[in-house]
Amino acid sequence: MSSSGSDPRQPSTAKPYKPKPVHPDNVPIDYSGFIAIICGVAGVMFRYKLGSWLALIFCAQSLANMKNIETDLKQISTGFMFAVMGMVTNYMSPARGAVKT
Repeated sequence: MSSSGSDPRQPSTAKPYKPKPVHPDNVPIDYSGFIAIICGVAGVMFRYKLGSWLALIFCAQSLANMKNIETDLKQISTGFMFAVMGMVTNYMSPARGAVKT
């Protein structure tokens, strides 16, 4: 149907795509890292086990999708610390309302 002589594309003028460099201050927010921090704080302060587990899961997701090593690593480490603190307070501390006799 179409012959190579009538092909309007010219391979000699094709250029590979190069994304524009983004300044580290203009990088969009990492929502999974932000959600990890929020869930971790809820897990620590309100002693929600689900919040601590969600924080751990969102930390792993944020680590897998990390774009900027410096800024994302700070946020991931903060979320991970809150997740670990929530796990410790939920599983290692005495139960709420427990009365010692």
